[in-house]
Amino acid sequence: MAIYDSEEEQLEALKAWWNENGTSAIVGVVVGIALIGGWNFWRTHQQEKAAQASVAYSQLVKAVEANNQNAIEQLGKQLHDKFGDSSYAAYDGLQQAKLKVQKGDLAGAKAILKEVAAQPNKELSHVARIRLVRLMLASGEYEQGLQLINEVDPATKSGFSASYDELTGDLYVAMDRLDEARTAYQNALNSGAQSPLLKIKIDDLTAAEPVSVAQPVKDSK
Repeated sequence: MAIYDSEEEQLEALKAWWNENGTSAIVGVVVGIALIGGWNFWRTHQQEKAAQASVAYSQLVKAVEANNQNAIEQLGKQLHDKFGDSSYAAYDGLQQAKLKVQKGDLAGAKAILKEVAAQPNKELSHVARIRLVRLMLASGEYEQGLQLINEVDPATKSGFSASYDELTGDLYVAMDRLDEARTAYQNALNSGAQSPLLKIKIDDLTAAEPVSVAQPVKDSK
């Protein structure tokens, strides 16, 4: 009888708990299922979106190889409009900028590279910024190029320091600031740059150093 009373008490306690907490328990289960389902849906959607962007970019590469200008423009617009936050859109931007340069449209190329440089993908951002500074160097915008390099956060440019330093040296050479150019080139070497052209640049600057010639002593007699 004691067992029966104990089971009856347990049943009553369970009923009381359910009356107090049953609704919130159901809601909790439903919310949990909804969250899991929502996460799975979002992940599947992102995977499908990435796959679509990959296909579009592959088609773009083939269009570039075939020099199909209409397809290049259409696919580029598709990547920009539908997948603007993806790395594929950034790759497309780099490609579009290159085509602009080939056509002599440096202003158009600079505008595209500025957009890519502002995107969250740090590696592609650095690639775009370096190409942008090279265009500035080619078009005589030396001070603007230096400013763009100086704005780069040193903590984020690991792997690109040598390229930035060498490009800084190129800008200083163009501005005839040879001492600063020499320092920048040396920094590039210290950052691990192995370009034979960089060594030639340093050698040229060394050869350009003024050599003091001793003046002959005049005979006082």
